Order: sequence, then structure tokens, then C-alpha cells
Amino acid sequence: MVYELKSPLLGFEEIKEFDLVEVDEMFAKIKAINNPSIEITLANPYALREYSFDIPAYIQALLDINAQSKVRVFCTVVIQNPIDESRVNFLAPLIFNDDNQTAAQIALSIKDYPDFSVADKIKNYVKE
Repeated sequence: MVYELKSPLLGFEEIKEFDLVEVDEMFAKIKAINNPSIEITLANPYALREYSFDIPAYIQALLDINAQSKVRVFCTVVIQNPIDESRVNFLAPLIFNDDNQTAAQIALSIKDYPDFSVADKIKNYVKE
């Protein structure tokens, strides 16, 4: 499904639209529409750990999120070899509103979410 990015994706400010493809219940990928060579791996944080945060009001307004909206959350992953050394950024989740195909990334404060990190090893959460 193609989403319009309503706020810049950190490090990829030129991306305005991307295709979201779910790989399985844990992983997904986004591929930039204007540059298909840009592909980012995502993880469903709820499949990995207990994960909760408040979506800021400005993001709710930007994505037209209300109590009935179908919202999904993913976090970026830096893939490593071996895969269990891959890193998940829990402090900058991507928010997807499936109702209107819009998305945005937010930067959470480590002060507000001290249990989250920008580079948690995935092996800390995946049971073998």
C-alpha cells in the first residue's frame, strides 16, 4: 500500500511517498516511490516487546488520527549479519494511518521513555 509521508523521515528527507510491504507479523519494508533503491526494513515493536507511547497531538492532526482510525506502528531496523545483531530504533517510530494512507515519523525523548533506545539489539527481544 502506498503512503504519503506527511513529515520527513529522519535521514531520508527527500522521500515523500513509499510503498509499505509487510513481510510477516514481525517485519515490513518501505520502498521509496521516487527512488526504489531506497528500501528500509521495519519491525513491529509490539511483536518484540512491551511498547507504549503517546502520539503527539500535532502528529494526530497531521495524519488525521481519531479514536476510530486504523493506526499501525513500526520501528526502523538496521540489519546486521548475523541477524540477531540487528538493531531496532524504538525512539523514532513510524506511525501509519491506514484510513487515509498517510504516515509520519516521530522522535520520542529518552527522558520520557528511558526504556527505549535508538539501537537495541533484536536478540534482546527475539526468543530462539
